[in-house]
Amino acid sequence: MNYLVAVLPDRIKAEEAYSALEKEGLPTHQVDILGNGYKSADEYGLIDPNQQARKGATRLVYWLIPFGFAAGYAFNLLTGIEIIPAGGVINPLIGGLLGAASGALGAFVSGGSTGLTVGSGDALPYRNRLNAGKYLIVVKGTEELTRQATRVLRQFEPENIQGYAKPSGA
Repeated sequence: MNYLVAVLPDRIKAEEAYSALEKEGLPTHQVDILGNGYKSADEYGLIDPNQQARKGATRLVYWLIPFGFAAGYAFNLLTGIEIIPAGGVINPLIGGLLGAASGALGAFVSGGSTGLTVGSGDALPYRNRLNAGKYLIVVKGTEELTRQATRVLRQFEPENIQGYAKPSGA
């Protein structure tokens, strides 16, 4: 499946472009307008970068908290640092808990920022354009259909026009 996304500055241009695509014979069920008064980014299914950030952080939590606990425990055991004068196994346990807390913080900072910046792909710039009052025309279909749509949409001088090919395994 191929996708074509064109960014248009206002509703009038978006509606004109949609009408031109319709006149060219493109099936209307394969053409969508995203923007104020039409489909939203969430309704269309654009990836939410915050959701990707949460997923990335959660994925890292499962590894970093146990590793942080083990590292903190071992570090305290090897160095013999006294956190509280109780002695025994209490100090390494506290070291392990501090290591686990560091692991959790690392997961949320590292996994969250990576999911926010990388995990959303081009969805974040498109969401920002929608939030700025712009409109998106999205055409999905065969390569020939998206090529035909590109010819039509170029007449309207979109701010950006980008084609995507969905991998066959996805």
